[in-house]
Amino acid sequence: KPSKVNVASYVGHNTLRAKVMGRDHKRNATKIEIETMSQLLRKELNAGAIGLSTGLEYEPGIYSSRSEVLALAKQTSLLGGKYISHLRSEDRWLIDSIEEIIEIGRATKMPVKISHLKLAMKSLWGTAPEIIERLDAARADGVNITADIYPYTYWQSTMVVLLPERDPTDKVAIDFALRELAAPEDLIFTHFSDHPQYVGRNLAEIAILRGETPAETFARLSQKSIDHGINSGVPADSVIGKSMYEEDVQSFILWPHTNICTDGGLLDGHPRGYGSFPRVLGHYVRELALLKIEAAIHKMTGLPAKHLGLIDRGTIAAGFAADLVLLDPGTIIDRATTAKPFLKSVGILEVWVNGQQVLSQGQKTDAYPGRVIRRRKGG
Repeated sequence: KPSKVNVASYVGHNTLRAKVMGRDHKRNATKIEIETMSQLLRKELNAGAIGLSTGLEYEPGIYSSRSEVLALAKQTSLLGGKYISHLRSEDRWLIDSIEEIIEIGRATKMPVKISHLKLAMKSLWGTAPEIIERLDAARADGVNITADIYPYTYWQSTMVVLLPERDPTDKVAIDFALRELAAPEDLIFTHFSDHPQYVGRNLAEIAILRGETPAETFARLSQKSIDHGINSGVPADSVIGKSMYEEDVQSFILWPHTNICTDGGLLDGHPRGYGSFPRVLGHYVRELALLKIEAAIHKMTGLPAKHLGLIDRGTIAAGFAADLVLLDPGTIIDRATTAKPFLKSVGILEVWVNGQQVLSQGQKTDAYPGRVIRRRKGG
């Protein structure tokens, strides 16, 4: 199917694990299973995948051992790939999770990247300088570690991701989640299969409708979501939760080794899908003067291209692919919110992909010049 944008892909560890282990994944993989995953991984890397991606806070990767992930990372390194990871924890065990990715970088000698770096627990708020100090120390020690970030204080996932043991009857874990990870009024539903009327409401409002405490509602709805996932393969819910501190977000944006990302899709219900890049240029550059426009644009173009190993993109230069955006720095701004996540940004005038115009005067053209971008052999 033709595309208006370019597409490059990592090999998903969760995809490999699901393919090899099926539903019997709530355990450590055997040596034979790890080797089978390695064979599939090598096949995809040889086809041009960028590297290995892990989502270690999610099924089925949450059940993997560090040795399993390291074994696959070593295979990736041998073929010149890169490693990117949604860490095992962005809250309770963040420090251990950061140490894991640093160790992978140290052991494999390949570039490693933290996907959407954040401090998603109130007890961690304000500690971004200490995290950056640890990352800088790793880089000084020879570990090529980087990160990406989206410019919001709230994430999007499922209810059960807040329960690392996946036990909706664990009242202690639920109380902790609603106290430290996302308050009931800050947990907004963007999808619920059995209760579409909950979309756009927060947990506190839904609890009142149901005549329950927020903890009771969380327990019952998360159980429904788990049951739905068992039957259909996907959870019933999707939620937005506010768990981050604005000053930490700004500190991470300013770290020289973070590039801007969205970590979202256009239909997810989180405003980041429509607003991430314009928000940086409009809010953080123009309104807050947090960083200069040149630095912000570099974090959206040349820097991610470097992190991905793309040698002919991300810079306006002879011989480089003409992926270009014409924007108005005086007006560009995001408009999407949690209440209206699909509002288009303003200030983007023209867009070219591979030299062909795909947006003209704010309107889509009939061109579909997008390509699959493959990693070059050896890196």
